[in-house]
Amino acid sequence: MSGPAVDFDRMTTLGDVARYHRDVRPEATALVFEGRSTSFADFDRHTDQVANALLAEGLSAGDRIAYVGKNSDHYFELLFGAAKAGVVLAPIGWRLAPREIAYILGDAEARMVFVGPELIAHVQDVAALILDQPLLIAMEPGEDGHPDFATWRDAASADAPTARIMPADIALQLYTSGTTGRPKGAMLTHDNILGPRKLAAAADMDWNRWGPDDVSLVAMPVAHIGGTGWGVVGLVNGAKGVVAREFDPTKVLDFIEKDQISKMFMVPAALQIVVRLPSARQVDYSRLTHILYGAAPIPLDLLRECLEVFGCGFVQQYGMTETTGTVVYLPPQDHDPAGNARMRSAGLPMPGVELKVLGESGQALPPGEVGEIAVRSPANMAGYWRLPEATAETIAADGWLRTGDAGYIDGDGYLFIHDRVKDMIISGGENIYPAEVESAVYGHPHVAEVAVIGVPDDTWGEAVKAVVALKPGAPADPDDIIAFARTRIAGFKAPKTIDFVEVLPRNASGKILRRELREPYWAGKERRVN
Repeated sequence: MSGPAVDFDRMTTLGDVARYHRDVRPEATALVFEGRSTSFADFDRHTDQVANALLAEGLSAGDRIAYVGKNSDHYFELLFGAAKAGVVLAPIGWRLAPREIAYILGDAEARMVFVGPELIAHVQDVAALILDQPLLIAMEPGEDGHPDFATWRDAASADAPTARIMPADIALQLYTSGTTGRPKGAMLTHDNILGPRKLAAAADMDWNRWGPDDVSLVAMPVAHIGGTGWGVVGLVNGAKGVVAREFDPTKVLDFIEKDQISKMFMVPAALQIVVRLPSARQVDYSRLTHILYGAAPIPLDLLRECLEVFGCGFVQQYGMTETTGTVVYLPPQDHDPAGNARMRSAGLPMPGVELKVLGESGQALPPGEVGEIAVRSPANMAGYWRLPEATAETIAADGWLRTGDAGYIDGDGYLFIHDRVKDMIISGGENIYPAEVESAVYGHPHVAEVAVIGVPDDTWGEAVKAVVALKPGAPADPDDIIAFARTRIAGFKAPKTIDFVEVLPRNASGKILRRELREPYWAGKERRVN
C-alpha cells in the first residue's frame, strides 16, 4: 500500500486539502456513501460550491452554522466548504433531545442549520425553543418542503472562493459537556486538525502509514472528534473514505469485506458487538491492516478475541475533544494477547505532544506518582467559545491543558490512566456528565436528592446509575424516574439503573461524595475506569 508521500506543506487549511488532492489524484475516489461515489476533483468542486452558497446567504468569516444528523458524505462537503469560506461548522449529536439541540444552536448563534432526515421530525420542537430561527437546509430531498443540500449547493458558482483563510482560523466547533451540565463549544483551528497529522506522518510510524490503496471506514458519529477527525484523516491522506450513516454491526462486516476496508476507528464497545456476531468469523479480513480504538482501554479478553477474528494490528488512541483527538497512542507491538504491563496503559505521546502529571498544588510529579494529566500540543484547542474563564481554567498561559484525568507516567514514558479527576462517565464512547443527568432526574416530583455515577458495564464500559434519596412518603419507582429523565435528556445519558438511599454522603462543605458512592461498584477493579 505504499505510494507517493503526501505533501503536508501544501495543506495548511482544510480547503488546501481538497485543492491538493484535486491536483494530485483528481479521479481517485474521495468518499463513498450508500452507492454515491465522489472523486477528489468533485469533492473540491462541491466544496467550492458550498463555500460560495454560504457566502451568497450573507455569511462571513467567523459565522457559525450547525449540522444535526447522522453521518453522510455531504457532511464532509459541508465541513470543508464552510472552511473555505471561513465559516465554522458545529456538528450536533443526532441523539440529543430537542432542548439540548436548541441550547447548542442558541449558544453557537448558528445562522444556518443543515438537518439529516432522521431529525426533521424534531425541527418544530427545536424551533419552539429558540428565539432566532436559522435558515434550514435538509440534507436529503423530499423533507417537508425544505431546500435540499444538493440543490442548494449546485445552484452556487463552482469558482474558487476568494476568502483568505489562515491556519490559525477556527474551522470546527465541537460541543463537549462539562461539570456544569452545559455543553461548551471547543474551538478547533485548521492547524489543530492538520498540524499533528504532518508531525505524525514525518515520524513514519508503521500503523500510521497511508497509501493510495487504503480504504477507511467512517462509522463513528461525526458529532464527535472520533467521527469527524477520522474522516478528515482519511481525506488528508488521499484515501477512499467509506461513510456509514450510523454504526450498524452487521453493515460494518459488509463494509469490511465488500469495500475492502484497510483501516477503521471504533470504540471498544462497538468492537465487542461486531466481533461477537455469528457471521464475524466468515468474513474476509485480508485487506484490514489496522483497527484504531479509543474512548476506553480494551479488555484483554476482548483483545484476544479481536486479534483472533480480525487478524490485524490494534492501536489504542487517548485524547479528548479539547486536544482534537489523539495525543497518546499504544502501538500494535504493545498489544500482547498474553497480556503485559503496557496493555494497561494508554501509551506514548504522539509526535509533538508533551505530557506531565500535576500534583495538587500544580507542581510536576516524578514518574510513577499519580496526579492530574496535562498535555501541551499543537492539537490543543484554541479555547471554549465565548467562555474565557472556562478556557483559562483548562489551558494555562504556557499552553498546558488540564485533561481532568488522573494518572501517572512510568519510567519509559508510558501514560497510565488511573482515575478521573472530573466526574465524567464514558459509556459506549459517549461522554456523559453527572451534573447534566442529575439536573434531568432532580425535577421528578418524588426525588429529593440525586447523585449520578458511572458503574462497570461489560458491554458499554460504564453505565449510568442514579443514586436517589426520595421525598418523604414517595414511592420507590425506578422505571418512572428513568422514563421522566428520558423526556429531558438523550436516552443514552439517562440512568440505566437507580439505587435508593436514605441520605446522600456529603463532605463538611456539603459536596456529594461521588467517589464514596462509586467505591462499592468498583471494588476489586485495578482502575476506576473501565
